[in-house]
Amino acid sequence: MTWEYVICLYTETHCASRGLRSLTIAAYDRTLHQFREYVRLEHDDPAPQEVSGRMVLEYLTHLREVRDNGDSAVNRTVTVLKNFYRALVAMGHLELRENPLAEFPTVKGVARKLPVVLSEEEVAQLLEAPPTDTVLGLRDRALLTLIYGTGIRATECASLREGDVDLQERTIRVIGKGGHERVIPLNDPVVEVLAAYRTARGVLPATSAFFRSRRQKRLSRGAVYDRVRKYAQRAKIPKRVSPHTLRHTFATHLVKAHVNLVTIRDLLGHRQITSTQIYLHVTAEDLRAAIVRHPVAELAPRVGLLLPHRKLPFQHAPPRRR
Repeated sequence: MTWEYVICLYTETHCASRGLRSLTIAAYDRTLHQFREYVRLEHDDPAPQEVSGRMVLEYLTHLREVRDNGDSAVNRTVTVLKNFYRALVAMGHLELRENPLAEFPTVKGVARKLPVVLSEEEVAQLLEAPPTDTVLGLRDRALLTLIYGTGIRATECASLREGDVDLQERTIRVIGKGGHERVIPLNDPVVEVLAAYRTARGVLPATSAFFRSRRQKRLSRGAVYDRVRKYAQRAKIPKRVSPHTLRHTFATHLVKAHVNLVTIRDLLGHRQITSTQIYLHVTAEDLRAAIVRHPVAELAPRVGLLLPHRKLPFQHAPPRRR
């Protein structure tokens, strides 16, 4: 059983059958080949079934100390290796006792960082940054407005086809992670900018890409990132802005508008509500506003009025004993 065979089997059969995206599968393939190269050089090229837990631990140390990987990157590697060996056992290519990660210790989870979000003023500046006197300018304004107005991912935006955008029904249809399809409603401002772009660009067959490059090709995921970064810089927003920032902002603004988490989860395409709960974070402004609303704000002035306007003793002397 060679490394090339089992890695190919895992990525092209197991991962593909689970409906994982091509980018995800490519990342798994890269992680497995990096591990295979490490054990080849450091441990005399063992076969997949000859790898031990100690080799895995040494590799994790190598990632931290030599390649300067952080906790998140190391945890992703452990997850990929665990899933890889678990799949080999499930497919009958490895005995359970040969799984080097069967008894592998759980890696301490990494605390999730609060997402960067834009204020409503920053969003307005960003959406007004693209020009409206060219087709490409209208395309970029429609792209930015759509991502902020629906919370879709960059890949979902780039993969959008002409037939997926129904302005009569005011909906779009996207294919999310794992091939899961969802239909997202559109509000008036989003419909208006999409209609303006479609009118300027011209009607296309239903299977054509909705957002197109100057060469009339499908706009790539990388191009979507470039558009967002470009206009964030043009709007002079002092934050690192990406399509995912707009997705975070979409969800956070819905939370502030008192939309329930289950609805936000469905709009974002999350499978678990725990993925959506991070948007319950509160900002420093929210905390300060909560403190201002505390009853002590009304009571403190009254207490001040009761204090005498003279110097007070540190404490009263205890009464003398008779």
